[in-house]
Amino acid sequence: MKEITGHHRNRELSPVPPNRSQNWLTDVRYFILHKPEIPTLVRFDSDEERENYSQRIMQRLGLNVQRYVILNIHQIGINLPVKYVFEELLNWDGDATCWPNHLAEVNRIDGRLDAIHLYPFGWRRYPFGCDGFLGLHYIPLFDLNARRIQKTPDPDEMDNARYLLYDCSGGYPIGIFAMYARSPIASQGEVETSQVFLVVGFNFYGREDLSKKRLIHGLWEAIHNRVTSNVMNRFKQLCEWRFQQIQEKGKF
Repeated sequence: MKEITGHHRNRELSPVPPNRSQNWLTDVRYFILHKPEIPTLVRFDSDEERENYSQRIMQRLGLNVQRYVILNIHQIGINLPVKYVFEELLNWDGDATCWPNHLAEVNRIDGRLDAIHLYPFGWRRYPFGCDGFLGLHYIPLFDLNARRIQKTPDPDEMDNARYLLYDCSGGYPIGIFAMYARSPIASQGEVETSQVFLVVGFNFYGREDLSKKRLIHGLWEAIHNRVTSNVMNRFKQLCEWRFQQIQEKGKF
């Protein structure tokens, strides 16, 4: 089976935990203004390469993403076992060290991982008694409903893959969201023990015509890709720091 891959090797991050964000201003500082140490965006140099990746996603996740105008794939390597990294993904709850939880608050419905709402600035209702903005509705900003959570590797797979796959609706995108972890593929120059991917595919409000507008597409690319790269860098940093703490405690 073909693989989802990136185009770069990752350098080591310092074994200290990332700073915890305290409010929406530090969210902006840490996740939007800060330039991530490791570039994570998988860039498509041609339509053929994008189609190639779309086919890989089909093979891996069983999804046809070619109908989505916006398709963003990010990858980062983490020097920890895949099982441990995936267990960290299962703990996703908006921890402010890795996620801009003051800008997009994560709320597990009844504490479940298979149903998640993300609220802009933590708003559960529109401010000033409004019902949306310019005819658009953005609360919740994201409504994630799990299509499949693969907690153990498929016995037919050879690379120890695990993933969380969601149908994504709500105020902004209508499409899919996936977090995927697998073992490295040496032929692709991957050296870290685990390779983690974040995949988003959608059409803005379900409409291809809106998604193709340069302003909308460009704004999404500018903000989403910067935030996602910082999320993945901070996730790597937190995982490797936590694992180091476990190892240090085990020495006594």
